Amino acid sequence: MANLVMFCILAIVILGSAIMCVMTRSIMRAATFLLFVLLGVAGIYFLLDYTYLGAAQISIYAGGVIVLYIFAIQMLSKRSLQGIQEHLKSSKMLGGALLALLGFVVVTVIFIKNQFIDHFALLADEEVPVEKIGQALLGSDKYQYVLPFEFISVFLLACIIGGIMIARKEDDK
Repeated sequence: MANLVMFCILAIVILGSAIMCVMTRSIMRAATFLLFVLLGVAGIYFLLDYTYLGAAQISIYAGGVIVLYIFAIQMLSKRSLQGIQEHLKSSKMLGGALLALLGFVVVTVIFIKNQFIDHFALLADEEVPVEKIGQALLGSDKYQYVLPFEFISVFLLACIIGGIMIARKEDDK
């Protein structure tokens, strides 16, 4: 019962922080709310007794990535941050809501068509060891994720370099 209560608390913190992260107009507040989301996910890992994943979540994502975001935000000049606040038109909000609804319908149809819910309901009692998760994440066989993981790291590096180049061009002006 205590695990269920703790999960509900963490879920409320994660969902509330995620909503506030995308709804706030201040970029520093958005980074702070993102930190709360990442800490909440780490709390769920600890709740599931995945202490290694929880510690990695805190040290890598909540620590490293948020520090990188805040460093990038502080690196930008105030002139470039002033143009970030954009007034939303109702047509853009309607278009975004319709696109989100379309995405939800597509995901729901895929779940129903492939019977994911029934399949995972059968596997709910089976506990997956951390070793199996680690092998799936860092294995190079079929249905393992080391190649996408490397592509994502190269993509993030390209984004960081692009952000630095944009900041350097503003300083040259």
